[in-house]
Amino acid sequence: MMNVVESFSASYAQARVKFLEAAAQASLSVTSYAHPEAGRDGEVLAMDVVLDGAPDADKLLILSSACHGVEGYCGSGVQVFALHDAEWREKARAQGVAVLYIHALNPYGFSHVRRTTHENVDLNRNFQDFSQPLPNNEAYGALRPLLLPEQWPPDAANAQAVARFIETQGMTAFQAAITRGQHEFPDGLFFGGTEPTWSNLTLRQVLRDHAARATKIAWIDLHTGLGPNGVGERIFACKDDKAALTRARNWWGGEGATPVTSIYDGSSTSAFLTGLMWMSLYQECPQAEYTGLAMEYGTQPMAQVMYALRAEHWLNNHPEAPADLAAQIKQQLMDAFYTDTDGWKGQIVSQARQSLFQAVDGLSA
Repeated sequence: MMNVVESFSASYAQARVKFLEAAAQASLSVTSYAHPEAGRDGEVLAMDVVLDGAPDADKLLILSSACHGVEGYCGSGVQVFALHDAEWREKARAQGVAVLYIHALNPYGFSHVRRTTHENVDLNRNFQDFSQPLPNNEAYGALRPLLLPEQWPPDAANAQAVARFIETQGMTAFQAAITRGQHEFPDGLFFGGTEPTWSNLTLRQVLRDHAARATKIAWIDLHTGLGPNGVGERIFACKDDKAALTRARNWWGGEGATPVTSIYDGSSTSAFLTGLMWMSLYQECPQAEYTGLAMEYGTQPMAQVMYALRAEHWLNNHPEAPADLAAQIKQQLMDAFYTDTDGWKGQIVSQARQSLFQAVDGLSA
C-alpha cells in the first residue's frame, strides 16, 4: 500500500504523473480525453479515465476528482492511493464491482489553481437544460457590487457593507446567495454558463463510453471547502428521490456514525443547488439504478473560504495585478481548499476509503 502523504501532489502535472503511474503499476489502461488548452506550466491537460474491472460489469462505482479544479489536490490523492491499495481493489473485484476512476474532471482549474473551468464556469452548476429559461439568482445580483470591488483587498467601506449584510441576513444567506449559482454575469462568481462546457460534454462522453452497460451505478465525487477541517460530510448526490436517499443512508450512514446529509431537506452545509453534475448520469445512463455521494471535506471557516474565492475571482478579472498580490491570492485559494498537512491527508484518505468499501457493499446488497 502506498504511503498516504506520497499519494498527494503539489501540482496538477505531478498529480497526473502519479495517477498514470498508479494505473500502469496496476496493469490498467488509461483513456485520456485531451483538453483544448495548456496547463499553468505549459503541460498537457486531460480528463484521464481508468476502469478497474470488467467493461461489461453489472455493478459500477465511479470515483471522480477536480470537478472544482483546485479541489483536485485532495481528490487526486484519494484516487492515487486507491489504485495502490491492494486490499481495496480485491474487495471490489471479489464482489463483482468495476471501479471507474475519472481523474481531473476540470483539469484546467486544477492546473491553474482555479475553482472554475477555462470558460470561467462552475462545472457543478453547468448541467442545466439550456433550451429552457435558466434559474435567476436575484440575491446574487443584489450582492454583486460588493463581491468584486474595483480594488483588492477591499476598502473599509466594502468590508463594513459585507459585514453588515452577514450580520443582518446571516452567513447562511450570504453563502446561499453566492454559491447557488447564477447565469447572468459571465465574469461573476459561481457562473453556471449559458451552454455546456468542455468538461460537461466530455464527462457525458465518458459515461457513454464506460457506464452504458451497468444496471447499478454508485458515484462518489470528491470535494473540499465546506465544514470543519478534515471532516468529510457525506452529501446525497442524486435527484430528489426518497428511494435513492434511503439507499444512500443505508450504504454510507454507518448506522448514524457517518450521517448522509441532503440539500433537499436542509441538513447539508451546502446550499440548495441546480445544474449539478451528477444529473448527467440520469440522462446518459437511463438503464441504471443510481446512488450518489458528494464527499465534502472541510478546510477553513466559511468566511475565509468566501473571501478567498472573491479574491481569486477578482484576480482573474484583473490580470494586471502585481505579481506578489497574485501569488498571495493564489495561495489563499489553495489554503481554502487544501490543508497541506500530513494529519489532514490521513483524515481524507481514511474517510474516503471507508466510503469506498461501503459503496461496494451497497452495490452488492
